[in-house]
Amino acid sequence: MSATPTTGPVSPGRFTPGRTLRLGLSRIRYETTVYFRAGDTVFFTFLFPVVLLGIFSVAFDGLGNVGTNPDGSGGISQAAYYLPGMIAAGILLSGVQNLGVDIAIERGDGTLKRLGGTPLPVLSYFIGKMGQVLVTSLAQVALLLLLARVAFGVELPADPANWVTFAWVYLLGITTSAVLGIAISRLPRTGKSATAVIIPPLLVLQFISGVFLSFTMLPSWLQTVASVFPLKWIAQGMRAAFLPESFAAAEQGGSWNLPWVAVVLGIWLVAGLIVCRLTFRWIRKDG
Repeated sequence: MSATPTTGPVSPGRFTPGRTLRLGLSRIRYETTVYFRAGDTVFFTFLFPVVLLGIFSVAFDGLGNVGTNPDGSGGISQAAYYLPGMIAAGILLSGVQNLGVDIAIERGDGTLKRLGGTPLPVLSYFIGKMGQVLVTSLAQVALLLLLARVAFGVELPADPANWVTFAWVYLLGITTSAVLGIAISRLPRTGKSATAVIIPPLLVLQFISGVFLSFTMLPSWLQTVASVFPLKWIAQGMRAAFLPESFAAAEQGGSWNLPWVAVVLGIWLVAGLIVCRLTFRWIRKDG
């Protein structure tokens, strides 16, 4: 089987499915091992939402429950309130930030050039990247749920329908985030500038998408801006899965609006795939 072309847009070319899959699975193991060996990456993508959940839960505990009745009864703890947002932020970091920075660095330090000179199919490369994101993201979600349940006594959903909602929002969200991470890896001009180019906009996006602040606290124009991007919809879908139904009234439009969660994420997924197909190269061609 011929190697992936080193210039020009990626072409699927001819490949042997079995061998491509085996190489992809091998790349998943390799990529995951490398990921957990990078201390800064582990903290700022894997542990960051976990740390923030702990900080917010402790810091705001004195404010009492969220969504209490007029007589002060009911509501949910601060940890339960922030859990969906931290899961959504983790999805964004695991996919967009992780792959965006990682691939940009690999392009800058010559890793992609070296891979382009090997028989490794580009599909196997992507299987490795996507698989690593899925493995590390699932571990992150499990850690968040464990921390919320054990350390802060958060009652997880008992209705299977909530877990179905969580499952499809998670799978659509993590796939979209990973694809967008590959797409935006073209933005940094060098590997050294990758973190400076990618991380600040994502941090701003977390603040305006209902992760750290209640979405309806934002000005209407800022809500409109945030609604264009996928993080707002991932966070909304996670709130639908983990928060009581009464909290839907606090959402934009007064409902969880899950059909639109699926539509917007689907649009971003397709757009990301198109950008990846048109722009990904083993070797960056500046000019």
